[in-house]
Amino acid sequence: MPKPEIEFTDTAAVFRWQPVADGPAGLEEKILSRDPETGDYTRLLKFPPGFRGSEVLIHDFWEEVFILEGSFHDLTLGRTFLPGGYACRPPGMRHGPYECPNGCLTFEIRYYKK
Repeated sequence: MPKPEIEFTDTAAVFRWQPVADGPAGLEEKILSRDPETGDYTRLLKFPPGFRGSEVLIHDFWEEVFILEGSFHDLTLGRTFLPGGYACRPPGMRHGPYECPNGCLTFEIRYYKK
């Protein structure tokens, strides 16, 4: 079954923050929609103030990220990304590690493209 049909919904009332499974301590997510067959999903991802990642990330899926609040500082690039910043990463693209001195909230879409 593909992602479900969802009309405009109050995400604060309907979806709950939960720890990211197998993720770094402190990261929380709200899964907004998921396709159980493909593994594709859309989520809000929250990094706590003081978060500091330790590794370069490489995924086997497409990832699109939009920063809603706070900032990411990419330790490899030496650049800080602010609200309104957007990234589209194909499978295999290296990124991070990141630190979020003041925290960060992102909207993220992950999908596998055949």
